[in-house]
Amino acid sequence: MNNSHPAFELVTSAEIESLGVRVEEYRHVSTGAQHLHIAADNPENVFLVALRTVPQDSTGVAHILEHTALCGSDKYPVRDPFFMMIRRSLNTFMNAFTSSDWTAYPFASQNRKDFDNLLDVYLDAVFFARLDPLDFAQEGHRLEFTETDNPDSELVYKGVVYNEMKGAMSSVTSQLWQTLSKYLFPTTTYHHNSGGDPADIPKLTYDQLVMFYRTHYHPSNAIFMTFGDIPAAEHQAVFEEKALHKFEPLHKVISVGREDHYQAPLRVEEHYPLSGEEELKEKTHIVLGWLLGDVTDLEEALTAHLLAGVLLDNSASPLMKLLETTELGTSPSPLVGLDDSQRELVFVCGIEGSERERADELEQQVLTVLEEVAEKGVPYEQVAASLHQLELQQREIGGDGYPYGLQLILTALTGATHRGDAIGLLNIDATLEKLREQIKDPRFIADKARKLLVENQHRVRLILSPDDKLAERREADEKALLAEIKTQLSDGDKKQIIQTAHALAERQQREDDASILPKVGVEDIPPELPKVEGEEVDLGKQKLTRYSAGTNGLVYQQMVSALPEFSEEEKQLLPYYCQVLSEVGLGDKDYLEVQQWQTSVAGALHGFTSSRTAIDDLQQLSGHFILSGKALARNQEALTELMQATMEQVRFDELPRIKELLLQTLARREQGVVGNGHALAMAAASAGYNRAAFESHATGGLLGLRNLKALVRGLDAEQGLEKLAAQFQAIHQKILAAPRQFLLIGEEDKLPEFTQALAPLAVDSSLPPADPNAPFESQHIQQLWIANSQVNFCAKAYATVPMTHPDAAPLAVLGGFLRNGYLHRTIREQGGAYGGGATHDSNIGVFRFYSYRDPRMGETLADFDASLKWLTAEKHKDEQVEEAILGVVGALDKPGSPAGEAKKAFHSNLYGRSHAVRQEFRRQVTEVRLEDLKRVAATYLKPEKASTAVVTGALGREAGLKLDLQEEKL
Repeated sequence: MNNSHPAFELVTSAEIESLGVRVEEYRHVSTGAQHLHIAADNPENVFLVALRTVPQDSTGVAHILEHTALCGSDKYPVRDPFFMMIRRSLNTFMNAFTSSDWTAYPFASQNRKDFDNLLDVYLDAVFFARLDPLDFAQEGHRLEFTETDNPDSELVYKGVVYNEMKGAMSSVTSQLWQTLSKYLFPTTTYHHNSGGDPADIPKLTYDQLVMFYRTHYHPSNAIFMTFGDIPAAEHQAVFEEKALHKFEPLHKVISVGREDHYQAPLRVEEHYPLSGEEELKEKTHIVLGWLLGDVTDLEEALTAHLLAGVLLDNSASPLMKLLETTELGTSPSPLVGLDDSQRELVFVCGIEGSERERADELEQQVLTVLEEVAEKGVPYEQVAASLHQLELQQREIGGDGYPYGLQLILTALTGATHRGDAIGLLNIDATLEKLREQIKDPRFIADKARKLLVENQHRVRLILSPDDKLAERREADEKALLAEIKTQLSDGDKKQIIQTAHALAERQQREDDASILPKVGVEDIPPELPKVEGEEVDLGKQKLTRYSAGTNGLVYQQMVSALPEFSEEEKQLLPYYCQVLSEVGLGDKDYLEVQQWQTSVAGALHGFTSSRTAIDDLQQLSGHFILSGKALARNQEALTELMQATMEQVRFDELPRIKELLLQTLARREQGVVGNGHALAMAAASAGYNRAAFESHATGGLLGLRNLKALVRGLDAEQGLEKLAAQFQAIHQKILAAPRQFLLIGEEDKLPEFTQALAPLAVDSSLPPADPNAPFESQHIQQLWIANSQVNFCAKAYATVPMTHPDAAPLAVLGGFLRNGYLHRTIREQGGAYGGGATHDSNIGVFRFYSYRDPRMGETLADFDASLKWLTAEKHKDEQVEEAILGVVGALDKPGSPAGEAKKAFHSNLYGRSHAVRQEFRRQVTEVRLEDLKRVAATYLKPEKASTAVVTGALGREAGLKLDLQEEKL
């Protein structure tokens, strides 16, 4: 059946029953552009256009182009159509990505008018970008004098991508991957940093950017991808009319070649900057990486995934067992696993928290494990369990991070990029079936381990060691280079730099005519918040809430216990109790046997806690412990049995295992600071206002990280581990005695049977929930947290009101209003930060300003205050308020997966956020007026009442202390 537009021809199509979709591949007759359409009965339509981009250096040309292409086009010659459309839309997703070999522009919307608007803007932005030199200066890089008009002052580099990559490359994990790729791929595009290396970004010229655009941003090099209930032919009619008919074929094929594989393994050592640390001991990363083969060969790719799973799935897997238990390092490397995002599959294993002289021994230990697997194989049950995990990943309907349709599109994109079988990457059932037969041969995995790893000479061993002077040297080198550049500037050059700075500032201040862009309005907002209804039934003496949802053969279930009274020390330990609970032994099984049990029956099993304030009182705080599991429907009884054993037979006597788990957690938390710095800064700034805000900071925030470091240090003291295990046991006994209820999500016809199977978990309780009104002493916070970062994350926080207060809706809208109208321009465009804005969190009753990957500090904090003056002093239009309202409603209405929607409804109801309460809040949001924004700002956001927190690196410490911030060390 061919439903294509006359300008397109159908290449192939396939029904994929396991995903409930039909995939159709088309080719544009004239230009050869590819169109992959995933037809689904889903109103959240997704669009993505990808261009193969293969940079040959680390100047970040593809990344800077991604930013610059969104700064105005032929049809929409405004300065910032991308961010302007975010404000004029009900999108559920809108972004742009630069990967290592493609650049993609995706969006999603449930509103057809909105979808059509965004499609028009995106097509024009990608294929008819204006690429103004001033946008290149703003988004990429430029030279400026520290005193703009004074040519005798120092020169500095500025630019959004320049600062973004300074932030991104502050992450040790990013540096580890980039350095490993450099050696694994000596000749292809992956050798280079596609995002841009801060040392190389200033080498990119505007002319090079334009040339790259002309050769890469052409329909012949484009992949159009769509998902949802709009037919393919309707999309194709728009592609043809708005863009494709204007192009001739591009007689150039852009692709990534295969690497010539090494004849012998390569061993290399490099360094990474580690500042703000007193101790360099045991901070070295040692990783081994292999190139395994072509990502477009579906059978080979899935076999590699299966092998990686067998080796690394859980703590009982041979290689993961080694990496977790070896005394050569503190925990497995964050890179451990199989990467399938590039032309060739990459397998990585290794450790962190090590020393360079241990590398030979680690390499030998890894090779010994691999040789043993290649010699003896692994038990069939382990291989079958890993294949079970692959099936689960294939079947599960996502959509709680990215829209589900976008997840499917990104899965297929790797195949399409390299002109392979994109549909095959989605339709893996037949290959899974083949693997089920192949693994019956006990030599199958053994032979694959030998071929892909043991005998594969394209192996790189990388030692990445810390250097506490490297950041200073790089800073000094940059200053010396800028000083050298300055000595060579003519008077005309200096004048040009000053003129560019003025022209850019003028452009950034200019009010563009937004009316040329399409928009939706408040009138296009659906009147009702989507509703998901569950059914309450009795389970023994307890309550079970069950939801019927299209889960594609999976079941989700949770045991939910009201948190009892805990001491302050126990509260600090709760996150670690939750982590350890499902990672240690049960009854007569040790943790290795339990890990294998979990892998064979469950897709996931983990404990966590949640807490919320009352909807009308910020001082009332209640919380729950949740044991959450998911499995294929056929394994629901086995999952329930596993959950019961986890609660009734858990052992906290495996002391080395507990220490190992805490070391792994500490490593992940430390690595996460730079990627999540703005959220951590906001949590720190908010922590003085109420107990909910404090506990968030003291467990998941920077204070929690400091406490975890102290906890780990204490484990080496005499009886330290024994004491911790006893504390975990005491917490567990309280949770066992707490009142329970249950959540069950599955396909309708299975729910009664699933309900029956859950009965063994419904035991009587004797412990009342904690007092929700425990006292809290508020405090004013002015903190400077020192981390290993080259950039800053700034936050200011103000105490406000809970969700049901009439001012909560205007405060929610105010965040978007200030970001759209003032903060985006001053912090991102003028200040050069990667992002900045304001938001209201009604759960803790706090309004927060933030910046992300920010080169500035004091100026940004001043901009937060200046935005409030701008609100009162300037004249504003009603449409600015409408744009902010659309942003809030879009976030409220954003759909999740079927199971995710059910979980959200249940947990909202658990804390009094019923559908009626959320619907009323949403209604209030749609009725907010400008005078409401001014009133709530004047009432709550008085600068003298602000609490401030900044996350910075050693180089930012002095600036922070000058602002009278109190230094806090991690």
